[in-house]
Amino acid sequence: MNTLVRGQKLPIFSGSGLPHNELALQIARQATVPEEAAEDDEEASEFAVIFGAMGITAEEANEFMDDFERTGALERSVVFMNLADDPAVERTVTPRLALTTAEYLAFEKGYHVLVILTDMTNYCEALREIGAAREEVPGRRGYPGYMYTDLAQLYERAGRIEGREGSVTQIPILTMPGDDDTHPIPDLTGYITEGQIYVDRDLNSQGLAPPVNVLPSLSRLMDDGIGEGLTREDHADVSDQMYAAYAEGEDLRDLVNIVGREALDERDNRFLDFADRFEEEFVDQGYDTNRDIDDTLDIGWELLSMFPKEELNRIDEDLLEEYYREEESETVEATADD
Repeated sequence: MNTLVRGQKLPIFSGSGLPHNELALQIARQATVPEEAAEDDEEASEFAVIFGAMGITAEEANEFMDDFERTGALERSVVFMNLADDPAVERTVTPRLALTTAEYLAFEKGYHVLVILTDMTNYCEALREIGAAREEVPGRRGYPGYMYTDLAQLYERAGRIEGREGSVTQIPILTMPGDDDTHPIPDLTGYITEGQIYVDRDLNSQGLAPPVNVLPSLSRLMDDGIGEGLTREDHADVSDQMYAAYAEGEDLRDLVNIVGREALDERDNRFLDFADRFEEEFVDQGYDTNRDIDDTLDIGWELLSMFPKEELNRIDEDLLEEYYREEESETVEATADD
């Protein structure tokens, strides 16, 4: 639903107490170069993870290192850690050290590098602290006026260079103060980066893992990294159709709170059922499941087959002929009739 493309910068917007660190560890643990790329060019198949942690507690640091060691991810990782009791000025240097290392591995050694930076909120707090100590003129909410430029200098150090094999892909993580996405840190980050992944507090309270809300989430470069020869030819259509169906199901949930489910017709009830199954079967997968794109798309077709063909108006007819599962739709209709 929000594909990360090589060379992209895609932040995770989270809140205090939400499992963004678990999601980051899962990405670091499971990220690989596609087998096709490795077969085509052994030089390009080298892969590394650079992990930059800023202002984290000793407990979190131990958790990260234990997970890296337990899963073997440490063998291909470079870790920079700045703990909460370390000086603020070190916090401002940490992401620059991580990105310099990433650029060296990518553009000198031909690696594909994934850089995970957590937590950018702690980094910005350090900027504010240092700015106040220097008696600089504050900007919004006391953050320095140059924070946009400073963040851009970090985020824009992602991408690819023509003629070089390697790439630098960034996943910055930030905890939105008060879950407010209009706060200066997520606000400025959203301007600079190419989308965002939202970790949702309501979905987390329901026990979903990872609790990613796909409706406000976005990957602006997704169209360049999916489709035939990259993922699968039905990827874009399935994603668009599921997004539309889930959005309609979410709208109907608000209506059900007012009029009750009995007042809705069969079509509306199908969208409500889809929204529930989408969260339980598609989004919820745990932090140890390593589900590839083909399995994910197959689950998507299984869910979309709840609807009659004429309802799936965002999917090409040739793809419907190939992937649509008639028996799923018939089973749902029989259940509704009972």
